[in-house]
Amino acid sequence: MPQTYRKGSRAERELIHFFDGEGFSVIRAAGSGVSSLSPDLLAFKKGLNYAFEAKAWEKEYLHLDKDQFLGLKNWEENTGITCLVAWRRNRQEWLFIPLSVFDENKKSFSVSWKSAQMIGRKLGDLI
Repeated sequence: MPQTYRKGSRAERELIHFFDGEGFSVIRAAGSGVSSLSPDLLAFKKGLNYAFEAKAWEKEYLHLDKDQFLGLKNWEENTGITCLVAWRRNRQEWLFIPLSVFDENKKSFSVSWKSAQMIGRKLGDLI
């Protein structure tokens, strides 16, 4: 199993554990990390509904390829559930970034860590 897949799975499990501990019902999507058809995680709790694409990425910019990003955008529009990209760097707290702040590039959509820190929500903001 590739290192990046293991790191991503570990990050997803961390989010599942946190939201479950806060009383959310949490679902990890089948094919998470493979398919761009749906987000990695869904979390529900009496009026709070979230869809998360989890990324553990150390670089200064986070890039989502166009197919994945547009799939998430379409999923959000079809369901009406807020889709957030959950991004964490080592020894940093999770940031939850709305799709609307990503910039379109030639091959991807991206956001900088600096922008994510200014705009992104923290775990406590979601509960």
